[in-house]
Amino acid sequence: MARRSRVRIPLQLQERSRDHRRTCTEVVTAQVHSKLADYGLQLDGVGVKDIVLPGEMKTILAQVVEAGKSAEANVIRRREETAATRSLLNTAKVMEDNPVALRLKELETLERVAERIDKISVFGGLDQVLNGLVKLR
Repeated sequence: MARRSRVRIPLQLQERSRDHRRTCTEVVTAQVHSKLADYGLQLDGVGVKDIVLPGEMKTILAQVVEAGKSAEANVIRRREETAATRSLLNTAKVMEDNPVALRLKELETLERVAERIDKISVFGGLDQVLNGLVKLR
């Protein structure tokens, strides 16, 4: 007849319970198997179904998980920033060697600015607006 019993898991195993259920099962199996052998009993198998953590441990574990996710998000954010900076550098290199590309970028920038402005008055021609926005050495 199968009998279920509760075994107190060391705190060290509780902290890593989600990632190490198999290890936990192996440790429990080894401990129980050796004790049962002294009585001439044989153990068919052990399974860890649920590990219940005290409230304080749950809170700490949640904070650890949240900190890990936050760190991962920061890494992704930094990669995106690096990629954007690299893209800007490549655009600058292209514009440095190609005056037509520079002029197109100036017009694109002027278009974005004009979309946000209800009314614009230009004196001295379009070159005056562009020269006021972008100064090249």
